[in-house]
Amino acid sequence: MPQVQGEFDVKRTPEGGFDLGGGVLTGHFRFDKQFHGALDATGVVHMLAVGTQVDGSAAYVAIERIAGTLDGLSGTFLTQHNGTLDRGAPTLSLTVVPDSATDELEGLTGRMAIDIVEGKHFYTFDYALPDA
Repeated sequence: MPQVQGEFDVKRTPEGGFDLGGGVLTGHFRFDKQFHGALDATGVVHMLAVGTQVDGSAAYVAIERIAGTLDGLSGTFLTQHNGTLDRGAPTLSLTVVPDSATDELEGLTGRMAIDIVEGKHFYTFDYALPDA
């Protein structure tokens, strides 16, 4: 399975939260990303996040639209984010939404990891494309 790695810039914009009932409040955020490297693309993310009464426990879900080039192939695709923070221990599942890719990326599948090191954001993207 091919793998690409690189850095991305990100800007967060609060979009306003809402009450789920029972005093549970959510945050809604928009993230605008610029990916660099073999994934040369822009991303727009809409995220819903919620915290609990236990410090360090939270969760978020998000959908992202990525548009640009991947290893020189042009198109768009969607990713689904599912993240949890369990008393400070993070987990993240970030996968390509099935059948969401367009143009030269049609049929794309894959998983992405995100690492934040000293305030910089990095991605590792393992992906597959159908045989031509």
